[in-house]
Amino acid sequence: MTLATWSKYSEWPMLGVAVLFLAAYSAQVIASLRPAQHSALEAVFWVTWAVFAFDYAIHLWLAPRRKRWFLKNLHELALLILPVLRPLQLLRLITLMQFFHRAGGNALRGRIVAYVMASAALLIYAGALAVLDVEQNAEGSNLTTFGDALWWAMTTITTVGYGDHYPVTGLGRLVAAGLMVGGVAVIGVVTASVASWLVENVADRDTDAAGNDPALTREVARLSRQIDQLSAQLADRGQPAAHDGQENRA
Repeated sequence: MTLATWSKYSEWPMLGVAVLFLAAYSAQVIASLRPAQHSALEAVFWVTWAVFAFDYAIHLWLAPRRKRWFLKNLHELALLILPVLRPLQLLRLITLMQFFHRAGGNALRGRIVAYVMASAALLIYAGALAVLDVEQNAEGSNLTTFGDALWWAMTTITTVGYGDHYPVTGLGRLVAAGLMVGGVAVIGVVTASVASWLVENVADRDTDAAGNDPALTREVARLSRQIDQLSAQLADRGQPAAHDGQENRA
């Protein structure tokens, strides 16, 4: 068993665990649950935590350079040792974002569009859940419903920031900071993709226009005939073309 093999076969199971975690977290934050239901969801959280911990341990064990892998994945360790910070556990949904990236198609632009759209939707939803979880019971909070949290997440990720809703807790502001950084990244990718598409279209049109120009076509044909005639003359003289070119330049 290698790290690549484990990652290949654990991809879909870990994707399912991430979806299960998101569904349980959504129900606990949004719905009004009875104590028994709340306890059941807490059990789901601990089961998903155990699965992620097991996956982390396997990755660390199979990594060719364990120290390097450990240092590159410190955020995974933080999520495991601080399960109380549930909003930060939404970073586990990176598993879903990686799946969207691979499902975007073979074309580079197709992958970019699929990845950006899916990532933006996931960031908005996860950000709304996270901020509502920490803000809905806070004193002086103005984010008490999922609708308000969703509106706040949309205005934050697009860097609009109307200011009608805002977090008042430290953890809520931490979620807002992450969402703003994600929004800047999404806008940057969209802008670069649109610019690339425009440049490519302009280049294609210029190429087509040059290829359909009759005068340019005749000039290319004339130069080709001259090159053929010069090559024939050089062949008759029995001299290398490169040598004649040096004498002519001299």
